[in-house]
Amino acid sequence: MDHFQYKNGELYAEEVPVRRIADDVGTPFYCYSTATLERHYQVFADAVSGLDATICYAVKANSNLAVITTLARQGAAADVVSGGEMKRALVAGVAPGKIVFSGVGKTEDEMAAALRAGVLQINVESLPELEQLSRIASSLGIDANIAIRVNPDVDALTHEKIATGKSQNKFGIAWDAVPGAYALAAELPGLNVTGVAVHIGSQILTLEPFRQAYGKVAELVQSLRAQGHDIAHLDLGGGLGIPYEDETPPTPKEYGDMVTSVVGGLGCRVFFEPGRLIAGNAGIFVTRVLIVKEATARTFAIVDGAMNDLVRPTLYNAHHAIVTVKEPSKGAARTEMEVVGPICETGDTFGVPRMLPEISPGDLLCIRTAGAYGAVMASTYNARPLVPEVMVRGNDYAVVRERISVDDMMAHEVIPGWLKKAAE
Repeated sequence: MDHFQYKNGELYAEEVPVRRIADDVGTPFYCYSTATLERHYQVFADAVSGLDATICYAVKANSNLAVITTLARQGAAADVVSGGEMKRALVAGVAPGKIVFSGVGKTEDEMAAALRAGVLQINVESLPELEQLSRIASSLGIDANIAIRVNPDVDALTHEKIATGKSQNKFGIAWDAVPGAYALAAELPGLNVTGVAVHIGSQILTLEPFRQAYGKVAELVQSLRAQGHDIAHLDLGGGLGIPYEDETPPTPKEYGDMVTSVVGGLGCRVFFEPGRLIAGNAGIFVTRVLIVKEATARTFAIVDGAMNDLVRPTLYNAHHAIVTVKEPSKGAARTEMEVVGPICETGDTFGVPRMLPEISPGDLLCIRTAGAYGAVMASTYNARPLVPEVMVRGNDYAVVRERISVDDMMAHEVIPGWLKKAAE
């Protein structure tokens, strides 16, 4: 469920007409619904309420300060994978003791910053990282609370680019090497080994991969405890899928019941890292039609948004529903057309041909389920400005990131002195 619905023949974001935002802000832009963010967080929280659960919103899904702040005020902790994300979480009001620092390649500066900030836990993904973190923590006189991320070699049955739990993926410590990693961590100074972490991928549409991975981890916890390790935390990552098209992913309650049945008896504090599940359906991308082009093979609706703004269709062949901001009349004729951007790439498309009602230059289109991995993955390819982000709450809205103009971008570039001299 989301809060982007037709009313009075127009698409609304909560109680605000999307057309009004477009007229005020210009297109293209992202729009986020406060009510949807809050609802999705609460539904997940209710689903795992039977556990000693900490819900760490995965900041990588959407790192806008307004989004993080909205969730922090709902009680969310944060999962971060860079120093920049940690800083964003802190500025948004997430307490350091509610931040889990994950990531396969942390710099020494990031490790030191996380330790100085006093984060709740650092998830370690390799033996060299264990030794590096030990050295940095010891030099700072700080004990680092860590979990070791394990790779269970479980197929998440998702897109290959977002699968993270197979043996060939770069993430986590290989299953056979896990006992040795815990033995090493117990010997190294400056490390306080508190837990086990696992994350097998994103946009997972069935419970079975989770069940397999969590079952292996439950057995591992018991084995590690028998070896004398005090395992108090269990970080189960995120990855539960959402409907983009006609998918029917498990509900949060079904997921929560499964987790409880598999690991509920371990007596661990359980961390979850949902990102897409909370932010995905809470956002839309709004773009304006520039030209309707009748080509030999198909009809193209060329819009002012492009793959640099929303790369998921190009990068993952991802499907996003596309609707008109003006509600089509019942029984309105539909035409097959492909919605594409103006970038000089054939891959600059928002999907294979779709059946859309009659549209004309100037019409507004809404690309749905764009709240996760949309604005955060945007680029300035073709020297295109980064688009605004807008947040709606009831009948009010605010621009929560201004449009980054070409002048703004060029202000950070420098022509070297020898080129200036050559021009004189």
